[in-house]
Amino acid sequence: MTVYLHDSQGVWIAFRTDPQDRYLFNPDGDWIGWFPWNDEDAVTPDGRYLGTIRGDRIFAERAHPYRGDPGYPGAPAHPGQAPYPGAGYYTGVPDDCDDVASALLWPRLAS
Repeated sequence: MTVYLHDSQGVWIAFRTDPQDRYLFNPDGDWIGWFPWNDEDAVTPDGRYLGTIRGDRIFAERAHPYRGDPGYPGAPAHPGQAPYPGAGYYTGVPDDCDDVASALLWPRLAS
């Protein structure tokens, strides 16, 4: 079952192919992160903090502690493009967070 993640505005920004999948993809199917500690914290493929899942949202916590170098898991197989889940509802950004930076979500466009 695909897990869809949204930003504070309800825009679909990322997905996992199932709740236990360690890889995170953007809506285009690009690999943007992974979950090295088997919790809700995601890092980019090169090991920088990406964000933390909170329900069906992913936010960047402003004061997120450094957890060490997670290493490199090896690139995943391409998941294909996930079907559009529809928009989520507006939630606002929690006090201690920001929406994940677009450059981390769409790295091909940012480079």
